[in-house]
Amino acid sequence: MRFDIMTLFPEFVTRVLEESIIGRAQKSGHITVTARNIRDYSKDKHRRVDDTPYGGGKGMLMMAPPIYDCYASIVEETPEIGKRRVIYMSPRGKVLDQSKARELTAYDQLIILCGHYEGVDARIIEEIVDEEISIGDFVLTGGELPACILIDAVARLVDGVLAAPECHENESLTNGLVEYPQYTRPVSFHGMDVPEVLLSGHHANIEKWRAKESLAATERLRPDLLKRSSEKGEEK
Repeated sequence: MRFDIMTLFPEFVTRVLEESIIGRAQKSGHITVTARNIRDYSKDKHRRVDDTPYGGGKGMLMMAPPIYDCYASIVEETPEIGKRRVIYMSPRGKVLDQSKARELTAYDQLIILCGHYEGVDARIIEEIVDEEISIGDFVLTGGELPACILIDAVARLVDGVLAAPECHENESLTNGLVEYPQYTRPVSFHGMDVPEVLLSGHHANIEKWRAKESLAATERLRPDLLKRSSEKGEEK
């Protein structure tokens, strides 16, 4: 799977994404990540990519032409790509969740636009963007961190990135619940012991315990997930 990021700060995103599992996935060839500087596509001698918004208002707005030329360059250089989707990281978009991350693995290429300043000219959204995605109901200074989060969430679901499918099939949110508590050595820590069932080797009992604890943790930490699941059931 391929990820192409359009940004004013390519070094920032490449530095984040070259580490840990996502970095190793790039080295092994399971995913490809590129970051392009939108300034490189500016026709201005000072590489300017922003201007004041029509109608007034504070701040600067990223202009459409450099963004479009950056996008066109990516498309021209990746003609072999099958299914591609262009995403604009925006606080007004649908909030990213595990279901959306899994949905996006169906594409061969994600082209991600990172806004900055007061955002981007609305015409570029109309022209090239398929979907706007947010990472939460808050505003950041730019789309670079959200883009890194999106790529991490999607890339780890790509075959071969994690050691085995079980690494993400049974974790928090995959089945609408948060994950059960987990333990490792030592058996006793500050007076707290690992639950006996986990030391028993009885796999059926362990699975029952995990299911029960997952539900209990969801009720305690994320009751909104249970409410959402109940509402979906009622709609059916």
